[in-house]
Amino acid sequence: MEYEVVREIQNQCPNNQMRDIFFEEVETDDPVGYVRNLLQGRAVSVSVEHGAEGAVTVYADCDGLIQKFVFTPI
Repeated sequence: MEYEVVREIQNQCPNNQMRDIFFEEVETDDPVGYVRNLLQGRAVSVSVEHGAEGAVTVYADCDGLIQKFVFTPI
């Protein structure tokens, strides 16, 4: 399945409220597996929310850094 993925990374700097945001198109049948593979080699815990029309949101806590991946079907 093809998805547009929006990846948000929380900024850890105390004086910076902005987030790093990345966009890409990926082809995968397993959004959670995609995230785990992307963050491979690190201590990662994930939680998943399923939204309307096939959207999947994966939250990843990677060594204390919170990342949010929103997979929207194309």
